[in-house]
Formats: sequence, structure tokens, C-alpha cells
Amino acid sequence: MSREVLLLVDALAREKNVGREVVFGALESALASATKKRFKEDSDVRVSIDRMTGDYEAFRRWLVVPDGELEDHDIQIILTEARKQVSDAQVGDYIEEELEPVELGRIGAQAAKQVILQKIRDAEREQIIDDFLARGEPILSGTVKRVDREGAIIESGKVEARLPRDQMIPKENLRVSDRVRAYVDRVNREGRGPQLFLSRTSPEFIKHLFANEVPEIEQGLLEIKAAARDPGVRAKIAVHSNDRRVDPIGTCVGVRGSRVQAVTGELGGERVDIVLWSEDPAQFVIGALAPANVSSIVVDEDKHSMDVVVDEDNLALAIGTGGRNVRLASELTGWQINIMSAEESQAKSEAEQQMIRELFMHKLDVDQDVADILIEEGFTTVEEVAYVPINEMLEIEAFDEDTVNELRDRARNVLLTEAIATEEKIGTTSEDLLSLEGMDRDLAARLADAGVHTRDELAELAVDELTEATGIDEERAKDLIMKARAHWFEDEQQQA
Repeated sequence: MSREVLLLVDALAREKNVGREVVFGALESALASATKKRFKEDSDVRVSIDRMTGDYEAFRRWLVVPDGELEDHDIQIILTEARKQVSDAQVGDYIEEELEPVELGRIGAQAAKQVILQKIRDAEREQIIDDFLARGEPILSGTVKRVDREGAIIESGKVEARLPRDQMIPKENLRVSDRVRAYVDRVNREGRGPQLFLSRTSPEFIKHLFANEVPEIEQGLLEIKAAARDPGVRAKIAVHSNDRRVDPIGTCVGVRGSRVQAVTGELGGERVDIVLWSEDPAQFVIGALAPANVSSIVVDEDKHSMDVVVDEDNLALAIGTGGRNVRLASELTGWQINIMSAEESQAKSEAEQQMIRELFMHKLDVDQDVADILIEEGFTTVEEVAYVPINEMLEIEAFDEDTVNELRDRARNVLLTEAIATEEKIGTTSEDLLSLEGMDRDLAARLADAGVHTRDELAELAVDELTEATGIDEERAKDLIMKARAHWFEDEQQQA
């Protein structure tokens, strides 16, 4: 039997082009499966084959679990009982009992054969996928083998991949035997069936298509910095030249548009806007909104957003059909873009100035004229009045030195009073809430006003409740609540 095992392993390894260790593992699983049939109850069996002699041993084993947590005595043993057999046994170890080697018999041998063949098929499939991934090809070219409700199966040599329906370009009608290219989106090594999952809608797909069409990208002269797509309709890519002699847009377009047309043809007629990438976010956004002309732009670093003003003639062009142009520009640049007319911009600016004016008049106890002077000089917060270098304030022609000192003293007194009030409010706030990532003392004070003093009380809030109570935006509210709840999930995992 021992020699036969070794001969079988060598023969299968050569025939199926897999490693001997894979075949040994399959044999051990098959023998363990056959050995389990000796027991009426559920059991956990381990088989070990000596790689040199072919001899094998079989063991029945029980997993060591903490006292009081025994769920299945056929495959588990509590720690106290385990230590009666092995003195240094720990939770997670196995207690094993050696079994007599099993005689497979005709039925057992057939079952073992099925297990071995399945294991080898799985190993073959893994090897094919590993060989493909080792080539480092981001795009798979193949033939449609089958189309079903879930999408299509694409065959390329020995490789089979799944193109899910939601990753197909809308209105794209793939048929069996059609040639198709797609981006290798992810690898799933769990379960049966294709392990490679493809995408024709991913922004990465258009990047690699251009890399195939434009040699300068592969040579490192050009770089695609970002891409955004509305699959099958419109896309934007941002390109940057690493060589001043190379025109990035013209190079990607190609002679008479040949290069961009090749990509458009592959994407079902998807129109591609090629944008010049810039380190200056405002300049990048202006380019991304092309073909619309921008009149002015206001950048808000804190909110990571930009108010872009265009004239009436360019308003529809900047927004695009169904908001497509501004949405793609926002995805491409990573900035929230607010398109507005000159009238809307003026109205927003006046509303913001009125809020700042009222803030200064109320907090600093000044009249409208003084508040307006501060606004004209670029002041927007009480903190700026309190701590901007005094030399800068003395340069304001409308203020003398006494006025400047008085304004600074008032601003600092306001901040000190607010700080004391904040500390009083959060006096009953728990440390786990104060130390939560994303929390600050001002927000903690607003939460205290709303009766929220602990991390668990924050975790129990709904997003709309938190935004209403504190005035923070919805995105920040979601993030804070999820972080507040994180320890609940950790506790559940530990218990599981």
C-alpha cells in the first residue's frame, strides 16, 4: 500500500501538472473522509501521510474550548478535561486519539477518488489563475463562452472569468463567440466557478486602454492621473506630461483622433474628454469643466468644495445633461463642485457676509460700520480678530491703535468666556467620548447640550438626530456614529 501511494502521487502530479504536495493533501482529505464513515456520530478526523515512505496514520481529534462553552461533544472538549490528558493543553489546541488505518473498500475507494479529483481540479484552477496573474496583465482579452442572468463567462485560453451584468457597459449586447476585452477587477478564490471578475465600466479600464494605444504612457513620458466615467456615455481623463516636449492632450488624441477613437470604439461610443492635470486644484477644476468657460472660482479648503461661477450662456454646458459634466468633473478632481450663476454667487456672498456681520456685531459689541470694515479687510471669525498679528491690524487705515487693542481685547474675552462655558458643559462628558476620533471639545459641548455624554449614547443616535442636534454635516455624522459603534462590533466578534 505504501509504495502504491507514492506511485499514485507521482503519476497524478505529472498527469495533472500540479505539485506532489497538492496530491498528498488531496489523498489525506480523501482518507479522512473515508475514515469518518466508521463513526455514527459527527467526527473530526486527521490523516497524515509520510512523504518518504507512503505510510499513513489516522487520528480522531477534538478541539479544546473554554469551560462552559462546549457546543458539540463529538468534535469539542472543554479545557479542564483536555488537561487531564495533556497537562499543558490550551484553548484552540487539539486532543488526538490514534485510529486503526482504514480499509477503504470499493465504495470508500470510489469516494476517495472523487475527493482526490476535485482537489486536483481546484489546484489546477488555482495554478491557471496564478500563471495569469503572474503575467501582470490588467486587461483580459477573450471570447464570450456563455451569457446568463448574472452576466457573461469570458474564456481566454484555459482562463475563465466572470463579467457581471452590472459591470457591462449599458445597452451592450454581448453574444456567444463575441470577442471582448475587460479590466481584471478582482480575484475571488472562494467557492466554485470563475475566480477572476472583470469590469468594462471601471475607470481603471479606460486608463489601461489608453496605455495600450499611447506608447508614451508606457514609456513614462505621459501619465494618466485620474479618470471618471459614465459608462457608455461620457468619460473624463486627466493627463500629465513628464516631458515638456510632449503635448499630453494631443498625444492622447492621436493623428486625426485615431487613438481616442480606438478607445471610444472599445467603449461602445463613449465620448472621452481629455483634461490637462494640474497641481493647482482650482486650475484642475477649471480644466475638468471644459468645454464650459469659468468666470470665477472660490475654494473652501475646509469643506473641500469649490463654488464655480459661470455666465448664463455657459451654465447649461457646465452642468451638462442630467448634471453629467459637473458630476464627472467632481469625480475626476476629488472636489465637490457647486456650479452657480453670477447672480447666485452674489446672493450667496451677501448672505455669508451678513452672517459674519451679525457675528461681529453681536460678539464684539460693535456697530455695522466697524463690522463692515473688518469684513472688507478679510476677517471672518472672532479668532482671527483676537490672534492676527497686531501689525496687520494697525495697517487698517480706519482703525487707530486704541481701537485695534480694544477689538483684540473684546475678541479674546469672548473666546475665553466661550472656552469656560464649553469646559463646564463637558464636565460630565465621559473620556471615551472625548477621545473618540473626529471628536472635538466644541462638538462635545453641543452634544452635552443635547443630553449626550457617553460614547454609547452617541452610538444610539440616528444620523438625522445628530445633524439636528449639532449642526454638523451628514457625512461627518455618519462617520462619528460608526466610530462610536465600532466597539460593539468588536465585542460581538470576540463573543463569536
